[in-house]
Parts: sequence; structure tokens; C-alpha cells
Amino acid sequence: MTNRCLLICLLWLSLTASPAIGVERIVVEALFADKAMVSIDGVRRLLKLNKPSPEGVLLISASSKQAVIEVDGKRDTYQLGGHISSQFSKPEQVTAKVWRDLAGAYSTVGTINGLTVNFLVDTGATAVAMNTSQAKRLGVQYRYKGKPIMVNTANGVTKGYEVTLDRVQVGDITLRRVKGFVIEGSGPGRVLLGMSFLNRVKMDDQGDVLVLEKRF
Repeated sequence: MTNRCLLICLLWLSLTASPAIGVERIVVEALFADKAMVSIDGVRRLLKLNKPSPEGVLLISASSKQAVIEVDGKRDTYQLGGHISSQFSKPEQVTAKVWRDLAGAYSTVGTINGLTVNFLVDTGATAVAMNTSQAKRLGVQYRYKGKPIMVNTANGVTKGYEVTLDRVQVGDITLRRVKGFVIEGSGPGRVLLGMSFLNRVKMDDQGDVLVLEKRF
């Protein structure tokens, strides 16, 4: 084989070889008919049928329920929120995305001690804060196990209780033994996701979405 033929063959191989071997993480964010919105190593891509992304990720089929995606020659079926991680990747990041609501605030659905709550992200709140009705629904025994305190609120100083929440979860992030405040009265209307949780994660404010990443 001549040097010219060898050069042409090497060039052809470099152009046709899939670069997806370098992909470390893919997260399926949205599914449509014949399309899928995914995050590839933190870069959002809209995949279309049989059209590889710049990273070499290929969408084989997609519906509103699931997608078949090929990475480095391997095909798997994934549902919304499913992820693909390379076996040679770094330790998988544990993240959560919190979107702005119609009022411009970051809000999301999460859980406290396994029960669903509506969270409002509040960096001005010292701890995860809730009113007494919310605490009773969540089974937080603030009167028996809590420490009586006075809490500064938008309406002034109010009586409350400092408690320890066994488990707080947002997205894929679960933190244990999180400090919480139970405030007497009807406020706050939504459970405040305060700094006792936020200080234990990394926060990346991207404008329309707040990305949280668990610290290891």
C-alpha cells in the first residue's frame, strides 16, 4: 500500500469512527415522537432519528414514553430521566434541576422523610422551614423532639422549633439529618428549601434553571 493510500485510509477511519467513546454521561430530559432532548456531558442536544450528535450519540427510535439510544455501538432503551454512563467515566454526578415558576422563583417537588412536599428555594432561610400544619402532615414531632426557638420571619419574630429531618430529597439528591425549623402559624405557604440543605450541595444558577449537585 502506498503512503498516499495509507493516508487516505487513516483519514477515512478518523472521519467515520464514532467519538461517543468519550461520552461520560447522558441524561434524557424530554421525549417526543422521533426526537429526544438529552444532556450529553452537560451540553443539551436535540437528537433526531439516525442523525448522530457531534459527540457521536445516535437516536434509533423515540416516543413520548421511551427512546432507544446508541452510544459507542451499544443500544439501550431509556425512559424520561434515565441516564447512560460510560463504564470508564468518573464517579457519577448526583444532580437535581430546579426550574423557575411563573412568579420567577425556583420551586420544585421533593420529599421530606419520604412524603411529597412543594419546595420553594430560599437562600435567605437558615434551614428547611415549614409551618405547623405541614410538619404534622410530614410526621415531624416538633413539640416532643424539637428545641423551642424564636424565628425571624417576614412578619417579625415568631415562635418555632428547631428539628432534625431524617431525610430530605430533591431530584436524585438525598441528604440525611438536615436541620429544619417548624414555625407556628400558617406561614410559610410552601416549605422553604433553606441553607441547611443548600450549603451541602453545589449550586449553578443558569438563569431559567438552578442546577444542584451533591457534594461527596
